[in-house]
Amino acid sequence: MQGSANLNVMVKAARAAGRSLVKDFREVENLQVSSKGAGDFVSRADVAAEEIVRDILMEARPNYGWVGEESDAVEGNDPTRRWIVDPLDGTTNFLHGLPHWAVSIALEHKGELVAAVIFDPAKDEMFVAEKGQGAWLNSSRLRVSDRRQMIESIFATGLPFAGRADLPEVLQDLARLLPTCAGVRRYGAAALDLAYVAAGRYEGYWERGLNEWDIAAGILLVREAGGFVEAVEPRADALTSGSLIAGNSAIFETFSGLIRG
Repeated sequence: MQGSANLNVMVKAARAAGRSLVKDFREVENLQVSSKGAGDFVSRADVAAEEIVRDILMEARPNYGWVGEESDAVEGNDPTRRWIVDPLDGTTNFLHGLPHWAVSIALEHKGELVAAVIFDPAKDEMFVAEKGQGAWLNSSRLRVSDRRQMIESIFATGLPFAGRADLPEVLQDLARLLPTCAGVRRYGAAALDLAYVAAGRYEGYWERGLNEWDIAAGILLVREAGGFVEAVEPRADALTSGSLIAGNSAIFETFSGLIRG
């Protein structure tokens, strides 16, 4: 894909952060880890990766705004554009030595997502998308799955941990969905779950209680690959509500109906 100047700088930032993370991942047992709340941890690697992404993006586009997981939001001189960044999606996987985590970068313009990068350094998979230009994995065009039968479909989600209050709701989701499908996966990285929907690896994904940086890039990827993304609550905004349903066009109506109960 021949990307725009903005997309190219996003890819550059994601690769640079990925190189730094890979070095730390090889020494994961020696990382200094500080608590960031029950069941959620942040490492030096996470903070360092965000600094790398921020330095590259803000040097290239100093007037753009910024929101990232590990730093304060910045209101840019250009109020119409902002970067939305998760430097390490799947932090818990990373800290446990599981090679399933990613750098996620999105660009928003006038309230619309216009460019997205999700980079999985462990597998050297670079997912990119631009509004109206499609979605790509490395040099291959992405399309969502064309499976039309729920019983042939697999789905992904997140599961509540550390006493989160939404466990009963998710168990109800699973009770409705599991009898109808080929399985549900829980891999622990929302950005990659959405990228995998875009790549046709899952037929759908849903989760609640997410942040903008977890899902911004993935939302655009799914839509540009021909899929649907909506908030779990009808008429809410998927990005700002933090609770979403994503899937291919063939099963989306049935899938979303089961999740919404």
